[in-house]
Amino acid sequence: MDAKPDYSFEREVLVRFAHCDPAGIVYFPQYLVLFNGHVEDWFNEGLGIGYAHFIGERRCGLPMVKLDCEFKAPSKMGERLTLSLGVTKIGNSSIALQLRASAQGQLRVLSNQVLVTTSLDTNKSIPIPGDLRHALERCVAELGGLRTPC
Repeated sequence: MDAKPDYSFEREVLVRFAHCDPAGIVYFPQYLVLFNGHVEDWFNEGLGIGYAHFIGERRCGLPMVKLDCEFKAPSKMGERLTLSLGVTKIGNSSIALQLRASAQGQLRVLSNQVLVTTSLDTNKSIPIPGDLRHALERCVAELGGLRTPC
């Protein structure tokens, strides 16, 4: 399935002191920490698949194999960011996502990521498990199709 971004999963987060550098703006790697947490929340709440169970009990990994970020404007401590996630492609073992961080209607960061499902026992890619594929396809269908990456 290839790809439009309406976003399938959004939440608001507070920019905390721990996210910031001495200038009081978000230190760029912290966006990846925020986005990773957002992906975990999406699994738990959006897809209905427990992320901790998926990784821990099922021994399925989701390493990021491709990452592209555009930093559009700084974010400051105390601001509330809206994190948004959309699925742009579902492959045999890969899931392409687009994530955004915005505040007050202004895009701060745009990130395109590719995650691959792996076995944590062999560290090799595996086909997307059936329940995850079904949840992804349901998520995409609810939005009327895949999101087009920007």
